[in-house]
Amino acid sequence: MNRKSTSIAVAAAVAVVIVVIVMMASVWTGLGDTGISEGGWVALVLGVVFTLALGIGLMALVFISNRRGFD
Repeated sequence: MNRKSTSIAVAAAVAVVIVVIVMMASVWTGLGDTGISEGGWVALVLGVVFTLALGIGLMALVFISNRRGFD
């Protein structure tokens, strides 16, 4: 893949993540009496970021090992 298609794919993935976060936040706040504290939001965002980083890192290791013939 060339650089342009890679940047388009990354931009699309980031846009999807942002849309999902906004939708999740609107649904959560629309539930009524239930609330989430600032610490809860921080924990939620950090959990999502670290989970995505772990998934991306592991997939990168899979692709690197495949290209180098370790599979």
